Amino acid sequence: MLKEILTSNNIVESINNNMDYLLVLIPELKSIIKFPHKNPRHHLDVWNHTLYALSFSENDFEIRLCLLLHDIGKPFSYQDDEGNIRHFYGHPLKSAMIAKEILDRFDYDEDFKEEVYYLILKHDTPITEDDIKNNPELSRKRYKIQVCDSLAHNPSDIKRRTKYLSKIKSMIKANR
Repeated sequence: MLKEILTSNNIVESINNNMDYLLVLIPELKSIIKFPHKNPRHHLDVWNHTLYALSFSENDFEIRLCLLLHDIGKPFSYQDDEGNIRHFYGHPLKSAMIAKEILDRFDYDEDFKEEVYYLILKHDTPITEDDIKNNPELSRKRYKIQVCDSLAHNPSDIKRRTKYLSKIKSMIKANR
């Protein structure tokens, strides 16, 4: 049923219509619902940022699963600075670890689980030319996740992110 929810043509509507069931499947999602970012790079709480990121995704189960879980570790990895700005150092690792626990409950093959773990772990890590040369397909998936994640950030932060994403897109095209 998770795959059906995440591969709907209207992903946000599908999640909203199946929220009770989704929370039975993945109760860990409750921790990000209404959890505030308190960071100028974000204009939405963690859950709505996640939904917004998903709204930009293509209909691909693996990409959408990664986006659904990419920030699930934020409530367990934040630090507040003196200016009451929240930082989430280490959240990709915490999110990947929680995602691994979630995926272990499902009947996915180990290669799929390892790839989802890796994509979540690296969702905030810049993609390098070596990454693209060593594994172009995985780099394309990371790029797709990073595009959706970036578009769901505060619109005032888009210009900086767009420059990086444009560079990565060119490097991926050049590697084909």
